[in-house]
Amino acid sequence: MSGKGRRGHGEGSVYEQRPGLWAAVVDLGWVDGKRRRKYVYATSEAEAIRKRDELRRALQLGVNLAAPPRTLKEWLTEWLAEKTRDGSTKPTTHARYRQVIEGHLIPHLGRIKLDKLAPRDVQRMVAQLRDKMAAASVVKIHAVLRVALADALRLDLVERNAAKAAKLPTLGRTERRPLTPAEARKLLAEVSGDRLEAFFILALTTGLRRGELLGLRWIDVETDEKVLFVRQTLQRVGGKLQIVSPKTHRSARPVPLARLACEALARHREVQDREMAAVDELWRDSGLVFANTLGGPMEPRNVNRRFEQARKGAGLEWLRLHDLRHAFATFLLHDGQELRTVMDLLGHSTIRLTADTYGHVLPAKARDAADGIDRIMSEE
Repeated sequence: MSGKGRRGHGEGSVYEQRPGLWAAVVDLGWVDGKRRRKYVYATSEAEAIRKRDELRRALQLGVNLAAPPRTLKEWLTEWLAEKTRDGSTKPTTHARYRQVIEGHLIPHLGRIKLDKLAPRDVQRMVAQLRDKMAAASVVKIHAVLRVALADALRLDLVERNAAKAAKLPTLGRTERRPLTPAEARKLLAEVSGDRLEAFFILALTTGLRRGELLGLRWIDVETDEKVLFVRQTLQRVGGKLQIVSPKTHRSARPVPLARLACEALARHREVQDREMAAVDELWRDSGLVFANTLGGPMEPRNVNRRFEQARKGAGLEWLRLHDLRHAFATFLLHDGQELRTVMDLLGHSTIRLTADTYGHVLPAKARDAADGIDRIMSEE
């Protein structure tokens, strides 16, 4: 008799079943009066160990590995609950997952057995969605399904990720006319003296997103050092405004301040001090730079409404608030700044994203480079 003793619930072993095929087994405990085990297979011992450890982790998170074959609806519901339990998903991302799952994936695919889901089922859904919505929306819906199925594959609940084979609609990049420096000055003249003047100046001179500006606190601003730090953002989650962490780890970043921005912030601080004194004890000190008139978080739609008035007054009705972020990046690239610098300032996750977004600016710079070669070669 072996001295190792009986394995407990959640333990497992790895062994070579035959040359080139390794097996891992995890004890699931007693289920409906029977001892249940979960087997997974791999072509190497290291891969089998990894799969065994993934199963152990799933058990700890409450995934029912002994359950009979699930429908996709049941798996997506379980997967979303797991994302809530393990705390790895931001509230805004979780809300988006729920919206996609309940609004699109379950209605189209929910009745299909998880292990029977085929690429043609996914392709059929993509085709139906493409007839009703923008290509970018279809791609985002498909991405949620792909991630959920990747986790099912990792747990050996399916043999392949059926979403990977789907052909997605092409995302044609729409090149919007960039804001010119003259137009930017015209817009700033329109908001001069406005309560939100500093907001629009910072949007144009820092490239911060609307949520990043609305989540900015005075403790995150160092005007003496001419820098601010993006450490949180204001987002609507489940219909309520909440302070959440930045979009990605690169979104949390230091951003240098131009003199124009520092002066605008100083004026804005004086305005906020007067508002605080006017309402006295009714002031709710959230510490936010761009607070409402009672000190609390500002409604993002109010910012958009004021911007719509300003752009109309400046004769720039085509302009969107987010275009100020694009203008910031475009101005820097035209000024000769490196693409990597622009990526860091915008908080983009990859330099490819920056290049794809602002590729229309680069050809002009490439022309300048070619002209530079001519100048160099013509010198004596």
